[in-house]
Amino acid sequence: MEGLSDILQKLYDMTALSNLIAEPSFLIMYLLAFVLLYLGIVKHYEPLLLVPIGFGVLIANFPGGDMGVIQANAEGLVPLADGTMVDIWKMPLHDIAHEFGIMNYLYYALIKSGLLPPIIFMGVGAMTDFGPMLRNLKLAIFGAAAQFGIFAVLLAALAFGFTPQEAGSLGIIGGADGPTAIFTTIKLAPHLLGPIAIAAYSYMALVPVIIPLVVKLLCTKKELMINMKEQDRLYPDKMEIKNLRVVKIVFPIAVTTIVAIFVPTAVPLIGMLMFGNLLREIGSDTSRLFTTVSNGLMNAATVFLGLCVGATMTVDAFLNFQTLGIIVGGFLAFALSISAGILMVKIWNIFAKKKINPLVGATGLSAVPMASRVCNGISTKYDPKNHVLNYCMASNISGVIGSAVAAGVLISFLG
Repeated sequence: MEGLSDILQKLYDMTALSNLIAEPSFLIMYLLAFVLLYLGIVKHYEPLLLVPIGFGVLIANFPGGDMGVIQANAEGLVPLADGTMVDIWKMPLHDIAHEFGIMNYLYYALIKSGLLPPIIFMGVGAMTDFGPMLRNLKLAIFGAAAQFGIFAVLLAALAFGFTPQEAGSLGIIGGADGPTAIFTTIKLAPHLLGPIAIAAYSYMALVPVIIPLVVKLLCTKKELMINMKEQDRLYPDKMEIKNLRVVKIVFPIAVTTIVAIFVPTAVPLIGMLMFGNLLREIGSDTSRLFTTVSNGLMNAATVFLGLCVGATMTVDAFLNFQTLGIIVGGFLAFALSISAGILMVKIWNIFAKKKINPLVGATGLSAVPMASRVCNGISTKYDPKNHVLNYCMASNISGVIGSAVAAGVLISFLG
């Protein structure tokens, strides 16, 4: 009987049950993982992101699984199994894998090194058509206005005791771009990468919920029924692009050059975004490169990014007041960015004959193309013939560029 008792005890110790009973906070993390998976699988909110992130949260929080990412502190120190603190930046990757597991190897090799965000930007560029923005360049101003949320929350975070670097990382969530938030946080406050990444991607996925909420609070039915095509007929643009293909090829080269001169710290993001777009616009001569960047490479980067970001959300990293502050601050940054774009349209309409639907301003953040699709859905709800997708895309695409430039500015001033 005593031998059987020992075997049963060993079997019990082998499981994670004792850890779950001793620390039930793990159950909160499982609930978070299930919510993210539900949003991705059932609600179809950015499943390419939320499914790997949610599954990453799940596998990271099983005691003994060694799949949770060990976050270094502000000095880059992490604890070994015996409690000794070591500088993880001086550890070779094979030692990281041996001491902390395969997920930490992937995280420090691909995420903390800053490798994946620019690769994903390259893929985004390859999949993005800048034509709607180039045909409606004046609408790009609303993408710039929507960056207000970044700097407003930065100032608020400073008032609540965050360091300037932490405040900058928190504010960039307002750009509604996960890779940009990750890249900025790696440079400014790498110890906050986990909660900031999960907040940024969660709010991106919740665009279909957040944008309608802000629009309902700030816009009237009359404003939402402004028909952009009718406005174009009443007040046609005097300037017309004669050779759009040439402009599309020149544009990424020109933007990269200008940004590199004025905000060189934004080049890793803007440069890769524009390179991916250039491969798209050249056509058949670079079709093989375009296919690789927009499909295989982009998909692989998305898988590893999602799993690694999810794996950062361990009990210790997530269940604390600082993380809760990041989640609240991130929501405010997101909502303020949408609000600023809408209010900029309202100001424009006061002085301009040619009116603009405020939904164009609501898409000034970077969540492309979901934000534009959501706003087009709101518009056609009031008038089935009032399609604003192409106009929203003009603001939406400029928001991608604007958030990357804003990230470069933050890194220059706070890094």
